[in-house]
Amino acid sequence: MPRILCIDYGLKRTGIAVTDPLQIIATGLITIGSSKLIPFLKEYCNKENVELILIGEPKNLDDSDTHATALVKQMAEKVRKEFPSIDIKMVDERFSSKMASRAMIDMGMKKKKRQNKALVDEIAATIMLQDYLAGR
Repeated sequence: MPRILCIDYGLKRTGIAVTDPLQIIATGLITIGSSKLIPFLKEYCNKENVELILIGEPKNLDDSDTHATALVKQMAEKVRKEFPSIDIKMVDERFSSKMASRAMIDMGMKKKKRQNKALVDEIAATIMLQDYLAGR
């Protein structure tokens, strides 16, 4: 069974999570520089069978776009063009970073490690992916 990949895209960093081949468990994969996203995805998708890429879409509480929404949509179009055979879906990323920070506290991580924004991005992508799996 192919994997599902989830992207928490940001201007500087992008957190990526992926499912196991049975699509049961979401696991943080990596946080990379956003400029390296497409080359990373090409390499990953050449090695692994990916059927769906989820992209976190930033929204305000009232469902309006945030300052980052247009940037994320531009990146999503690039991904669609590079990977026409893979289904691309936008998912709500509201509160994912706050939930990631809360999860880090609940796991007992020390403050220094919780300040690692790359780790927060990866955990946020994992939370979005796990929410998607739970809701389907």
